[in-house]
Amino acid sequence: MNNTNRFINRTLILVVGIVLFAVGAGIVIVFAWSAAADWWTTFAAYAHTWLDDAITRTTIGNTTANWVAFGSLAAIAIVIVLLIVTLARLGGGRTNALIRTGGHDSADGRIVIDTGFASDALMKSLGERPEILFGRVSTANVRRKPMLHVSITPRQNTSPRHVADDVERLLDNLTALTGQHIPTYVSIHSGLRARLARDERGIA
Repeated sequence: MNNTNRFINRTLILVVGIVLFAVGAGIVIVFAWSAAADWWTTFAAYAHTWLDDAITRTTIGNTTANWVAFGSLAAIAIVIVLLIVTLARLGGGRTNALIRTGGHDSADGRIVIDTGFASDALMKSLGERPEILFGRVSTANVRRKPMLHVSITPRQNTSPRHVADDVERLLDNLTALTGQHIPTYVSIHSGLRARLARDERGIA
């Protein structure tokens, strides 16, 4: 769910949290309050009787199968399908296709440029810069459009503005090479890894 719609992510987490909290609170109340325990015992007995009666009434012929089980499985399947479709429509997700054109956009037919092409081009250029320690390129769908994510870890005391300018120039070259502007998110990282890597080589 890394690239799924943020509102959907938070809503699902909130719903799951509320359900788990309610279940936990209910268990504590049942064990700590005798009246709640008596009510739960009565309700469980009633529910068990009702379920047994429903299964008996819906048994198919002389078999052990019944319509309650089929209906429950069908309902679960429908919920799962609806959830998958909803997340697919609203969410993003990782993708390997960076640029995808239709057949009418080119005399040569449909053209697909994957993330590996951009990653190789950018990492090769960044690997020639000793101030860059690590780099990674990935692509994700944001609002149904591919976006390039360039993650850079420079050496300690390297100017982030200088790194950003270098990456921007490389992206301009990539745009000129592909003929299309690629929305890009650039993240520059620092920390213990950069401080301890003074003598390490840059990107291989």
